[in-house]
Amino acid sequence: MSEGDNRSANMLAQETAQLEEQLQGWGEVILAGDRVLRWEKPWFPGALMGVTTVIFLLIYYLDPSVLTGLSCSVMLLCLADYLVPTLAPRVFGSNKWTTEQQQRFHEICGNLVKTQRRIVGWWKRLCTLKEEKPKMYFASVISSLLTVAWIGQQVHNLFLTYLIVSFLLLLPGLNQHGIITKYAGMAKREINKLLKQKEKKNE
Repeated sequence: MSEGDNRSANMLAQETAQLEEQLQGWGEVILAGDRVLRWEKPWFPGALMGVTTVIFLLIYYLDPSVLTGLSCSVMLLCLADYLVPTLAPRVFGSNKWTTEQQQRFHEICGNLVKTQRRIVGWWKRLCTLKEEKPKMYFASVISSLLTVAWIGQQVHNLFLTYLIVSFLLLLPGLNQHGIITKYAGMAKREINKLLKQKEKKNE
């Protein structure tokens, strides 16, 4: 392993350790959420979608303003930040924290750090593209934003948000159970068949 790789691995380990320390009070809740998101039990996906649907139906029924919705969201986050570290050990029992749970918590924190690094890397590549190829950058950004704006105009905002949130919540379980890999492989095979048929027709 090169010196650069060693430095990167050390930085990753340090950032992961710092995140573990910051989220230590949320450990039990994070592990419980991880089990639900990875569908450890067959009824977890249905329960997940049921809770999400009820929340969005409630928002649709109450129809709060943007300022009210933002205020309530921040208020709930503040309450969770205050109550969870205090109540979680009593609910889950901190004395039941095992080596396996600690290892899984470490993996989750490591994955969060890697995800953060990927997002920063994508942003840096976008900035590099803006500096090196400004025309391509502006064409790509404007076309992407126009596409998003058109989709937002065609689909109700709340329903679109519901679809996005539902997909993100189901994504870990879909990935864990190999469903994404399965259907991506099927789509790839169909595309290859179409390309081969097109090549034969051209011949």
